[in-house]
Amino acid sequence: MAVPSVAVQTRLSIRSRLAESRNALGFGFMLPAAALLLVFLTYPLGLGVWLGFTDTRIGRPGIFIGVENYEYLWSDSVFWLSVFNTLLYTVSASILKFVLGLWLALILNEKLPFKSFFRAVVLLPWVVPTVLSAIAFWWIYDSQFSILSWALQQMGLIDHRINFLGDPTNARASVIAANVWRGIPFVAITLLAGLQTIPQSLYEAATLDGASRWQLFRYVTLPLLTPIIAITMTFSVLFTFTDFQLIYVLTRGGPVNATHLMATLSFQRGIAGGQLGEGAAIAVAMIPFLLAAILFSYFGLQRRRWQQGGGD
Repeated sequence: MAVPSVAVQTRLSIRSRLAESRNALGFGFMLPAAALLLVFLTYPLGLGVWLGFTDTRIGRPGIFIGVENYEYLWSDSVFWLSVFNTLLYTVSASILKFVLGLWLALILNEKLPFKSFFRAVVLLPWVVPTVLSAIAFWWIYDSQFSILSWALQQMGLIDHRINFLGDPTNARASVIAANVWRGIPFVAITLLAGLQTIPQSLYEAATLDGASRWQLFRYVTLPLLTPIIAITMTFSVLFTFTDFQLIYVLTRGGPVNATHLMATLSFQRGIAGGQLGEGAAIAVAMIPFLLAAILFSYFGLQRRRWQQGGGD
C-alpha cells in the first residue's frame, strides 16, 4: 500500500482545517452575496461617480470635464432648494416616524385582546406597494375631490377646500404625512421586536423598588432599546433620504420645485433632461449625507458596550 507523500498530506491537512473552520465556512457562504453586491452595487456606484466628472448625455458619450458639474451645482439655486427639501423631509418624517412608531410599539407590547390581529393590520401600510400608496394619497389630496377636505368641511373646521399639492407649504407637509404613514409600521414592528427581548424580571425588580411607569421607560426600556433604535432609525433615515417613488407620483417635485428631493432632481436632470453627467453628480452629492447617517448608527451602537461588560 502506497504511503501518501508529504505534499499530499499537507494539502489534506489544510483542506480538513478549512472544512472545520467556522470563519472559512462563513466566508464561503458570503462569497455569492459579495459577488452580487460587487456586480449590482459597486459597479453602478463607480460608474455614477465617473459620470459625475463627465458631460455625458443620453445618446452621446461624454468627455472628462473634472469638477465642472459640481461647480455648476454649487451655484444652482434649484439644487440647493432640493438639498433643503431633502433635509427637511428626512428630519421631519424620521422624527415623526420614531415618536409615533415607538408609541405604537409600546401599545402593541401590552396585553391586548386580538393583539396578533392588530400587529398584522399595522403592517399593511408597509407591505402595500409605494406607487399604490402614492396614488391613494394623490386622490386624498386632490384639489376638487379630496375626501379629507370634504370631511373637514362637514365637521365645520374649514370653509373651503384645501389645496394640498398646489401650495408649496401644503405640498411639503402633505408628502411628509404620506411618508410618515408608510414608514410607521417598519419602525413600530422593529422596535416591538426589541421590546420583546427585554427581560420582564427587570421591570418586576424596578417595580418592587417603587419605580413609576415613566421611570420604567426612562431607566429600563430606553437604555436597553437604544441599539435597536440606532439600527432602526438609520434604515429609516436612509429610506427617507433616498425616497423617490412617493414624491415622483404625488408631485414630481412641484409646485415650483417645492418638493424636489435630491433623488427626484437627479432623475429629472439625468434621465428626463438627458444630462447624465449632471444627474450623476447630484446623486453622488447624496453620498456624504448617507455616510453621516451610517456613522450615526455606528456611534449609537457603541452604547452596547456597557451591556457587554465594557468589551468591544
